Amino acid sequence: MTTTETDAYDYGPDVHRITIADKEILLIGTAHISQESVDLVEQVINSEQPDCVCLELDDQRYHAMSRKENWQALDLKQVIRNKQLSTLLVSLLMGSYQKKLGNQLGVKPGAELLAGADSAKANDIPISLCDRDVRITLRRAWKSTSLFRKGHLLTSLLASVFDSEEISKEQLEDMKKKDVLSTLMSEMGESFPDLKRVLIDERDIYLAEKIKASAGQKLVAVVGAGHVAGIKKSLPQDQQNKMAEISTIPPISKGWKVAGWSVPMLILASLVAIGVMKGASVAGANLMFWIVANGIPAACGALLALAHPFTTIGAFTAAPITSLTPVIGAGYVTAFIQVMTRPPVVREFESVGDDISSFTGWWKNKLLRVFLVFFFTGLGSAIGTWVGGYEIFKNLIS
Repeated sequence: MTTTETDAYDYGPDVHRITIADKEILLIGTAHISQESVDLVEQVINSEQPDCVCLELDDQRYHAMSRKENWQALDLKQVIRNKQLSTLLVSLLMGSYQKKLGNQLGVKPGAELLAGADSAKANDIPISLCDRDVRITLRRAWKSTSLFRKGHLLTSLLASVFDSEEISKEQLEDMKKKDVLSTLMSEMGESFPDLKRVLIDERDIYLAEKIKASAGQKLVAVVGAGHVAGIKKSLPQDQQNKMAEISTIPPISKGWKVAGWSVPMLILASLVAIGVMKGASVAGANLMFWIVANGIPAACGALLALAHPFTTIGAFTAAPITSLTPVIGAGYVTAFIQVMTRPPVVREFESVGDDISSFTGWWKNKLLRVFLVFFFTGLGSAIGTWVGGYEIFKNLIS
């Protein structure tokens, strides 16, 4: 597939006019927190009157951004059932980081994408949402990252959220010219190569294929500046055969499944062996130790998160059981109970972007407190598993 790029200096260096076969694409690289990008997008669409406007958005993000009460689309109970709390937390942290920068610049994050949609509607131009489902992107990113790197990533994101240092005027002016999150991920490429591959490289391919597939001969595509180089590289290539693979969530490997079941099976087998070798009373004592060793740390985690009393009871009850199965963890059980007993209210959904950057806000905001319950009870259960398992194995061989 032949590609021709011509200068588009009428609009400045952020607009790239590309011809592929019978399509003319005006690719606009924007900063997601820049008023200049908002003005540029409106200018190009109004001047060019394209057949279609392509946006770096998926259905979920578009509706969340365009609806004032986007919290209504978030079903916390379903998020917990699907084991997506971790990816939701990463999404909230990244959103908070962008919102903090946007507040200093006086621009709502993603305003240029909404401007593109509004300008298209005003000119009766169809809109094409060309980004991959954000839930698939985050889950692929989470699954591609090792446990150690997950911790490193969350630590880095939390550090950026809690950083209260004011950004200088020079830095702000520089950020107006950049896609902040894409730049951040590019800088983290060396530490998180798999994460960059999923968040940036795969989406470059996805966006390029979706843009080419959009109806019309003259297209305006609005994307973050960090994606421009990758999209320009991908546009001439036919990579449709990769779309199915990068649009799915990879299953858990057999190795991880075996590892996940090995510890509980060893513990159960050890309890049976103790019963055969040393009698039922000794086995019963070890089983009771297992229950207490798991239940108490998990319950303490719930108390540390200021969880509902029923959640604390649920933590003590669930941890000894969930520790014997990799299907579900104590954190998810207690998070579900917390949502049922102390559901977040509208105000807390709307203020989560601000509360997440405050240490006390995590305990005051009921939505964020669900994450604390999830983390602290899960950590307590993990500690209990190692303490209880060590005691059982020690009694087996002594």
